[in-house]
Amino acid sequence: MSAYEEAEDRPDKPDPRNWKQSLPIQLATLAWGCAGGWVFSLAGIPLAWMIGSMLFTATLAVAGVRLKGPGKSRAIMITVLGVMLGSAFTPDIMGQAGSWIVSIVILLIFVVVVTALLTWGFQRFAAMPKREALLAATPGGFGEMILIAESYGIDVRSISLIHATRVMFTVMLIPLYFRIFEGYTPPDISPMGSVADMGLEDSVILVACAATGYLGAKRLGIPAAALMGPMFISAIVHFMGWTQAKPPGELVNLAQIVIGTNVGCRFVGVERRQLINPVGIGIIGAAITLGLAMGAAEMLHQLTQLDYHALWISFAPGGLAEMTLISLAMNIDTAFVSTHHIVRILFIVMAISVVTRILFGKPEHDEQ
Repeated sequence: MSAYEEAEDRPDKPDPRNWKQSLPIQLATLAWGCAGGWVFSLAGIPLAWMIGSMLFTATLAVAGVRLKGPGKSRAIMITVLGVMLGSAFTPDIMGQAGSWIVSIVILLIFVVVVTALLTWGFQRFAAMPKREALLAATPGGFGEMILIAESYGIDVRSISLIHATRVMFTVMLIPLYFRIFEGYTPPDISPMGSVADMGLEDSVILVACAATGYLGAKRLGIPAAALMGPMFISAIVHFMGWTQAKPPGELVNLAQIVIGTNVGCRFVGVERRQLINPVGIGIIGAAITLGLAMGAAEMLHQLTQLDYHALWISFAPGGLAEMTLISLAMNIDTAFVSTHHIVRILFIVMAISVVTRILFGKPEHDEQ
């Protein structure tokens, strides 16, 4: 298991001795997530199933309701998303990949500039120590930030809350922005098809993409293996024309609920008085990054004529799974968006360990 996955799973990793006790709580938590998604879908909120489940469970967690994150079911649902994303890499799309090089290079520069700017701002205005400010400011690599914070003896809860707030704020704001200010109405997700429409052969192929991709990427230690492995195998399968099938809409909606519930459960055990500073810092950091991402997207749109909406979502500081779900739900170039976020995460995961060792020396609790 990679460091990224280990940290992602750690908060909700079930104790095998207590799984009988934790299972009812997990099912109840998912039921709350379903309720939130259903309420938001009735209200016509874009990406309703993820945003609703996320807000309901986060609110209940802060209120002290006993919740348990989805654990291993999250990885299963993310494999569904990975297969879905891979299905977007058709020969026509891949023919456009050369035009993405400029935006990918600008994205990497953007990550460095934003991280440096927020690190300085968190030190200057929030009086955060330099090491904590850097880990809080980095726009991505949630799991990696937690592991590095632990290795340097930094307050893990504070870093975790800042990044959870960053992801939640970003995921809520982008769909609402397009709905309110641009009148953007996302298409119904049902055109992806239903479980009842899936043929046996296509079902076997998609399940094989999910299983072989996840297990292979996990064995190789690739970050976010549950998403990236199935996406890679699915992209090959769809590019070769072996199937045109996509995961059914019901599974994609379920993936939204599981992923949204997982984000909400990051607030379990947090007292309301502990939320003020980390949540405030997370919101301010995300708002600044989203604003700068808007500017970068507009500049690149004028320079390259690439779609502005796709560029903004690609530069936004949300989680890899969450942002690709936004692109799916809003029918915005999923291959473009997912490729940019994968490059962002890989760059951050590879760079942050090197940067922290150069700036701060060897970790105090180095387990490697």
